[in-house]
Amino acid sequence: MSTEPADRVSEFALRHRVATGAVWLLVLLLGGVAAVAGLGRLDQSFTASGGPGHRANQAVHERYGNGAAVAPLVAVVTWPAGTDVRARATGERLAEALAASAGRGARTVSYADTGDEGFLGADGRTVYALVYPGAGKPDLAGLAAVEETAGSLRAGLRSALPEARTGVTGVLPLQHDSALAGPGAAALVAKAACALGLLVLLALAFRSALGVLAPLLLAAVTSVGALVLVEAVAGLTGVSFVVVYLVPVTALVVAVHRWAQPPGAGARSAVTGGAAGAAAFAVLALFPVSFLRSIGIAGAAVCLVGIATSLTLAPVLRSVVPRPAARGTRPARNAPAVPRPLAAAGLVLLVLLAGAATQLRVGNPEARALVESGPSLDGLERLGAAGVPSGVLNPLEVLVPEGADAEAVAARAARVPGVLLAAAPEAAGWRRSGTALVVVVPVAEPMTAAGAGTVAALRSAFAGSGVLVGGSGVVDPDLVEGVYGLLPYAVPLAALAAFGVLVRRTRAPGAAARSVCGALLAAGVSAGGLVVVWQWGPADTGAVTGWVPLVVGAFAFCVSLERSTASAAGGPGRAGPVAAGAGALAVLAVGIGPQVELALLVSGFAMGAVGDALAGRVRVRPEAGRWSVHRNATRLV
Repeated sequence: MSTEPADRVSEFALRHRVATGAVWLLVLLLGGVAAVAGLGRLDQSFTASGGPGHRANQAVHERYGNGAAVAPLVAVVTWPAGTDVRARATGERLAEALAASAGRGARTVSYADTGDEGFLGADGRTVYALVYPGAGKPDLAGLAAVEETAGSLRAGLRSALPEARTGVTGVLPLQHDSALAGPGAAALVAKAACALGLLVLLALAFRSALGVLAPLLLAAVTSVGALVLVEAVAGLTGVSFVVVYLVPVTALVVAVHRWAQPPGAGARSAVTGGAAGAAAFAVLALFPVSFLRSIGIAGAAVCLVGIATSLTLAPVLRSVVPRPAARGTRPARNAPAVPRPLAAAGLVLLVLLAGAATQLRVGNPEARALVESGPSLDGLERLGAAGVPSGVLNPLEVLVPEGADAEAVAARAARVPGVLLAAAPEAAGWRRSGTALVVVVPVAEPMTAAGAGTVAALRSAFAGSGVLVGGSGVVDPDLVEGVYGLLPYAVPLAALAAFGVLVRRTRAPGAAARSVCGALLAAGVSAGGLVVVWQWGPADTGAVTGWVPLVVGAFAFCVSLERSTASAAGGPGRAGPVAAGAGALAVLAVGIGPQVELALLVSGFAMGAVGDALAGRVRVRPEAGRWSVHRNATRLV
């Protein structure tokens, strides 16, 4: 019997294989039900940055019940030629139509409420109004309610103003139209090809039906177990919904990679890599910012559950999977070494790609990039044609404390550079318990440099006055300041924790340093790839959704640690490309389509996995054994 703790655990699981399999089957089935039921425990706002804007939005929502972090609907009305858009009767008709169709508890503001000509288009015929639905809470249910309000608002405006051309746009309607569009024929073919490619890749790698199903089963069990742990922790502290995307993709790539390792050495390297990853993520979980804490908790859960499945379930599955048919007596060959000049050039390219991450612009993609067609895009284009800037989609809401003069605050805000208009509506929905809300419409969208400058200038103008600057326009700057501002501290500490674990287990400081540096490089490459493809590429989104680089960077760091640890222990060199190919094909099969934010996420996962696999193409010690990866799998990748 082996004296290694990992081997003893595996031997125990094999002696009790029926009980071990039954336990993990219960985890998969009962845990799956519990994980689905517990999704409601996760924070679904996607805006919990912990910054000053987030706190301002919480205060607005507590007092007024809507708005805050949820971008308003923008009603667009183009009157017939000859209509006096400044006439009182014209404004009252629009206000009555909005009140009748916006729903209970909604707040609206337009030219009729303020007399501010910032609500009028330069064409003399187009006007717009901001509509904050009463159910606009920044979670998935609240966003669905906003989408429903957009539909009723469109119908109500058409009915009440038949002679005018009416429409509704906004950030959420644009995203909703993108989701409704669905993938076209070419995208469906690509999705099917990726799904088929995943199965073919695993079949070539493991050469049996059970060999294909085994890593998928390991990934499923790891995902479910990790999600159950995360949701249990979510009962004690806030955990963001973004972990739902991180957990299964990480579990899949790690499971395929570990299934490709020789049984004994693979189990021990799984413990080493998993422990190092868990230590790094545990450091992130200590930071008092929702996104970092959530990623840390989820990453640690995947690593810990992954160790458990590698030591117990994987040996049981190997005992029932038939040995692949032997092809001669020669051991499986590893990938050939890359020539030094080519390797150096590849390394320089990866470093440059990681360097592009420094140009990352955090924020929702610009409105023009969210959808290619639909009624919301029609409204946006009519605003642009009338000379109304796209900054109206992400207005700011300034909470004026009790006793302060809302009109004076609005006048001061209107003088801030980059502000299109600032108004203090007197309707009851904008005044409550002695406080007031001032709506501030910027010229530029907040993810742009000009938009971020406007938010910063507005905050500076009211610093120390008790006035709080919130609204959908502060979410992106908050992410930069509240989350990305901590990365220079969080990333080195996490890397140091992983390095400490690797040194303790391997007694090889040099190899440990290379593994950690490679993992950091992989994380940088994934973020840099997003910049090159989406910000600088044909898509030209202008920005990358704030939480996406955090999730894909954590994923790339974890799988890179896994690959480098296994390679240093003598694992087959082809395991990395096979696992990377499996992960890339899986996420592309799910995510190819017109939804920009989903496409950002899945492309980031794919680039992170493939980039690390390319970085790891070095010669390793050949490893004979029945679980070596077949050479044709690498050719397919």
